[in-house]
Amino acid sequence: MDKIECPKCKHRISAESAYCDHCGARIGEHKKAPWYHIHRRVYDWTLAWAYKPSAAVALFILSFAESSFFPIPPDVLLMPLVLGNRKKWLRYATVCSVASVLGGILGYCIGLWLWDGLQQYAFDWFAWAGFTQEKFDHVQVAYNDWDFWVVFAAGFTPLPFKLITITAGVFKINFAIFIIAAVISRSARFFLVAGTVRLAGPKALPFIDKYFNLIALVFTILLVGGFVAVKYLF
Repeated sequence: MDKIECPKCKHRISAESAYCDHCGARIGEHKKAPWYHIHRRVYDWTLAWAYKPSAAVALFILSFAESSFFPIPPDVLLMPLVLGNRKKWLRYATVCSVASVLGGILGYCIGLWLWDGLQQYAFDWFAWAGFTQEKFDHVQVAYNDWDFWVVFAAGFTPLPFKLITITAGVFKINFAIFIIAAVISRSARFFLVAGTVRLAGPKALPFIDKYFNLIALVFTILLVGGFVAVKYLF
């Protein structure tokens, strides 16, 4: 059987392989997604970054921004990067965790120092998610009883972390408790995601390629569901 060299990991594989058996990288030309499949084209573009020096920088920026104002969670970049370069899974998980905690500190500061000027805009922007003054007051009660666990739950689950980091600053919860909860929850989440993708190995990429639309749908439901959960939990 003819062998070729994988352009990514340099292992010798079958010339007939569509994916590398060692790193999961795509081999040869693959069908390009139609222009209107924007989500798939973004995924393919992201996956191509795995071996670029700027990959970790992009992951840091996205993770930092998501913790204070950006709506898209960094998992969408973390997973493809680990798929594309599984040897760097610890590095990517660490970058993602550190940036997310730093972004959470920014969110805390926004709530602590800028909330008076932003609160009306916040109620208008997130009215669709049920973010009202009454709900806001309920969050304060939750913080009074469960400050660590509120931050931890938002950091580990699909709940919108940015809403919690900002409100934590608004209600002036203990900063040390906030940092500890953020570090534990964000690290647990991102190391779990990266480790799972790492263990899935070369089988993960063909699976995602085959069921991409279904996976994208489930991910969107989880993302929207996080905001909906805030509406009914508080």
